[in-house]
Amino acid sequence: MKVTVVIPALNEAENISDLVRETLDQPNADAVVVVDNGSIDDTAGAARSAGAHVVSEPRRGYGFACKAGFDYATNLKSNIIVTMDGDYSSLPSELDRLIEPIKTKQADLVLGSRTLGVIEKNAMPPHQRFGNWLTSKIINVIFGERITDLGPFRAITAELYQELNMQEMTFGWPTEMQVKTLALGKRVIEVPASWHNRRAGVSKVSGTVKGSILAGYYILGSTFRYRRYQG
Repeated sequence: MKVTVVIPALNEAENISDLVRETLDQPNADAVVVVDNGSIDDTAGAARSAGAHVVSEPRRGYGFACKAGFDYATNLKSNIIVTMDGDYSSLPSELDRLIEPIKTKQADLVLGSRTLGVIEKNAMPPHQRFGNWLTSKIINVIFGERITDLGPFRAITAELYQELNMQEMTFGWPTEMQVKTLALGKRVIEVPASWHNRRAGVSKVSGTVKGSILAGYYILGSTFRYRRYQG
């Protein structure tokens, strides 16, 4: 099965080349797609020189970047698409944890749970922890699940991705993916994943008050908007 890793990136030139190289070093990573989401630094050049496919998506928004990368990965005939952030908060060495349950047909969507894993000191501020807990709790009440996190490090089958018809072009993308998958009755499991402080640069979400408020608004909205999704 072909595995493609999609990395949305905005001004991550200091992190992206090492991240791409380390990801491509993993035995199950066949390709890396970096989506340059309107960077003003040389994110695209650094990613390309490290061996990544580079896609330009100038429209700012996490969902816009993810969709551009997922569509590109689909065109590469990928069977499994993995997403991770471009700041080194997730470790490429943990990639197999997410891929294996899909390869062994145990899951259609695998979530890297930071709650079940190890969170480095100061890597996740209290308001972000609370937001993840609250939204996970709401999802669990709606669907009778035991989800613990909304982390960006995740793996999904290309077939399921196409079935979801993703619409959220901002911070609501990950939540939309989880909620729609559960609404369709597909198999979702979590595996432990570690979470680390970014190696360089500034967070676009948890590092700013505005980013945190907007993320919370879109995440909760997506939870209720797609709870009855049927395709």
